[in-house]
Formats: sequence, C-alpha cells, structure tokens
Amino acid sequence: MAAGIKPLRADAARNRDKLIAAAADVFGERGLDAPLEEIARRAGVSIGTLYNHFPTREAFLDAIFPERIAAVDRIAETALTDPDPWNGFVRFVEELFALQAEDRGLNDALGQRFPLATEVNDACGRGFLQVERIIERARESGQLRRDFEPADLVTLIWAMAQVIRESVDTAPHAWRRCLAFYVDGLRADAARPVAVPALTEEQLAEVRRR
Repeated sequence: MAAGIKPLRADAARNRDKLIAAAADVFGERGLDAPLEEIARRAGVSIGTLYNHFPTREAFLDAIFPERIAAVDRIAETALTDPDPWNGFVRFVEELFALQAEDRGLNDALGQRFPLATEVNDACGRGFLQVERIIERARESGQLRRDFEPADLVTLIWAMAQVIRESVDTAPHAWRRCLAFYVDGLRADAARPVAVPALTEEQLAEVRRR
C-alpha cells in the first residue's frame, strides 16, 4: 500500500468489495449507463456509501474493467501463435466481439464511451500493441488488404459495439453476420482502392473525447 494511504476499516472494505461485485453484475447486464442506485441496492448499501467509495462512474470503471480487458490480451496472444496469420486475425476479431456480446459493460468499455476512465483507456492502449502485430502479420502474409490500418480496427470496434448494443437482446448472434460481411471485404483478393485515408491518432483522440 502506498505511503500515507490508510487501510480501509474491515466494514468499509467489505462494502467496497460488495459494490465492485454488484457493479460488475449490473454493468454486465445493462451497460455502463446503468443507474448507480441499482448498484447500491444490489450491494445492500446506501447511495451515500457508494459515492464515498466511488465518487464518479469512471472510478467504478477503472476498478472493474482493466482486469476484464486483460481477456482481450489473452485472445491476442493466442491469435499471434496461429501459424496462419489470416486465421489468427479472423479468430481475434471473432473472439473479441464474442466477449463484447457476452458483457454489455465490456462492450461499452471497449467502445471507449468513457474517455475519462483513465485506467480503462490505458488498458485498451496496452492491448492495442498486440493488435498492431496481428494486423501486420496478416498484411505481410498477403491475405489482409495492404491498406487496412489499426485505426480501421478501432472504427470497426466502435461500429460493432453499436450493433451489439442494439441487437443483442433480440438477435444475440446478429453481429456475427455483420462481421462476416466485413471480414470478407478485408481479403486482399477482394480489395479495391479506398480514396479516404484511415483516421489519424489525433482524429481518433478527438472522436473519443467527443
């Protein structure tokens, strides 16, 4: 524990643990816009106790989602060991969106709807280094179109997050059909020149901020 930070009393520590467990369930079921009052109710504490431990929604997200985002790192590591770089790329995006479809909170977090959740965004940034390697392997193999950039995967994540958010209750696997069409369009032998460039890092940051 950092110097100068007092440990929580046992009852306070229990309340914090209950809040984190309840928040993980509520966000997973309802997404990151879920009412904080529902989290307090499930945890069996007052809303004042909730705010004492987590004064902002982003504080909850930073406590919960970096560990969940680590699952994406494991998917990426597996993709990088696939002897066929194209299969590794396809497997990565399929398993990534399967994770998002199972957890609405994770879907929102990976869609980066809360840019002030710094721990969440840092975790996303660390995982993105592996994603760049997955994309580069597939491009160098000649199977992924040469003009596909990591920034294009970011925009795909944003788009698929919305597809999942809107359809998962009615048609839980609709996103798979959408992704299949998209992936076929990424094959090098199906590629046609695209006049519009990929978003720059500055543009991506501005979109996230807005």
